[in-house]
Amino acid sequence: MNQKSAIWIYDTTLRDGSQGEGISLSLDDKLKIARKLDQMGIPFIEGGWPGANPKDVQFFWKLKEEPLQNSEIVAFCSTRRPIVAAADFILLLAIFAVWTHWVTIFGKSWDLHVTETLKTSLGENLAMIRDTIEYLRSQGRKVIYDAEHWFDGYKHNSEYALATLKTALSAGAEWLVLCDTNGGTLPHEVSQIVQEMIIAIPELKEGNRSKIGIHTHNDAGTAVANAIAGVMSGARMVQGTINGYGERCGNANLCTLIPNLQLKLGYKCLGQLELSKLSPSSRLISEIVNLAPDDNAPFVGRSAFAHKAGVHVSAVAKNPLTYEHIQPELIGNQRRIVISDQSGLSNVLHYAAKFGINLSKQDLTCRQILDKLKTLENEGYQFEAAEASFELLMRSILKPHRQLFQLKGFQVHCNIHQEIDNPASKALATIKVEVDGKNLLEVAEGNGPVAALDSALRKALVKFYPEIANFYLADYKVRILDGGAGTAAKTRVLVESSNGAERWTTIGVSANILDASYQAVVEGMEYGLLFQASSKKKVRDYSSVKRGTLL
Repeated sequence: MNQKSAIWIYDTTLRDGSQGEGISLSLDDKLKIARKLDQMGIPFIEGGWPGANPKDVQFFWKLKEEPLQNSEIVAFCSTRRPIVAAADFILLLAIFAVWTHWVTIFGKSWDLHVTETLKTSLGENLAMIRDTIEYLRSQGRKVIYDAEHWFDGYKHNSEYALATLKTALSAGAEWLVLCDTNGGTLPHEVSQIVQEMIIAIPELKEGNRSKIGIHTHNDAGTAVANAIAGVMSGARMVQGTINGYGERCGNANLCTLIPNLQLKLGYKCLGQLELSKLSPSSRLISEIVNLAPDDNAPFVGRSAFAHKAGVHVSAVAKNPLTYEHIQPELIGNQRRIVISDQSGLSNVLHYAAKFGINLSKQDLTCRQILDKLKTLENEGYQFEAAEASFELLMRSILKPHRQLFQLKGFQVHCNIHQEIDNPASKALATIKVEVDGKNLLEVAEGNGPVAALDSALRKALVKFYPEIANFYLADYKVRILDGGAGTAAKTRVLVESSNGAERWTTIGVSANILDASYQAVVEGMEYGLLFQASSKKKVRDYSSVKRGTLL
């Protein structure tokens, strides 16, 4: 694969991405994301629109105090308004209140927007583009011009759309970025229009002072394909967001674009080390914006290199190329072998090795584990989401371990009030367990029955197993398996437990949600005591954990 031209990645997660529904970034969030993007070596990071809100101004000044090491931070603004001098336009004045060398200005390319949105003439819109860029250039700023609605504008009135670009170019714009703002253009249209545009504006030949960029939205599900089409037709800047965040259906996903451009097409986007940070950066930023990571995301998703069917697992063990289009480590991901009712002996052997258990296909126990797995999965268990429970299952078949405690019975009483957040709306759990021949009876409260049950069990066991004080419930999920059965339906519960340094997931299945919850909670404690309590890693103080939000 021959190395092609360099591609300048322009990240707009902090501005365009933050417009996505459900995303609200604090100043600290924006700074964390900017520094992570800087570590990845992203050339351009769009920080926001100074003057639009105080937070964005504070963001730029924070970065002036502690500059980024690798990336150019970019301020964003519109062209001046009609019949207002650029030097008097208040939003442009806000640009000069921050220190960035680069400014991105967006202007109208579609005559429909000029006449219907701006309510001005086509000639005045061209003047707005020219005056704004020339004024910024006169103040020592470098300008990236975002041609908003470029593709729709070109399809509606190509002569005028081209005139807007020529105006921006002659005014001194360093980059001309073609925006599919409505996200409805298709890849073949992008290719054709970009090629026609380059022919119509000879000054845009590669190597000239001005270059072409592409900015695509995902309303037709083609944002990544459109960006690739733009690059293959001559664009050398790609604008997008981490994880594809953005308004409506989102922007072009840089976590998909960058590997495709670099690993598949041979363009240089990031250094090899920086590329290997892509998957963990994707997950970290999803945590910062408080959205669950997309397990099925191409390249960086947790399931992107997951193998479930026994035939696949066997083949991958012999040669990963059989079912993997790239090496997952190149983008910081890793191969996962999933255990389920579709598994074969290869899946069991993989997990045995992972758990430090010596097994072979000739070992009859290996077949017993597989048969037990398939039986339980048929009953509603799902071990691919609960590896800790599967390890306990394997070890119980191989060598039953000493029972740490035995349940003698439990009761849960819920005092429900109609008022929301009424402090009197509590659950009370009473539990009786036997440990080392001693019967213990404990009572505890919680905001929900599972929280109360967990607290009561913990109070009973912590006297014998002090390590439990460091365990806490990190997540709780419920799935109704046979909804047609109504209130008699079987329920699957997944409980994620943690000791502050590591997390593990266990499962319970029953027609009684409390029984299923108890199974999962108990296995979580058992797994922690058997395999996690000896961890020498620093654990968090259990008293600082906010609990009680569980059902």
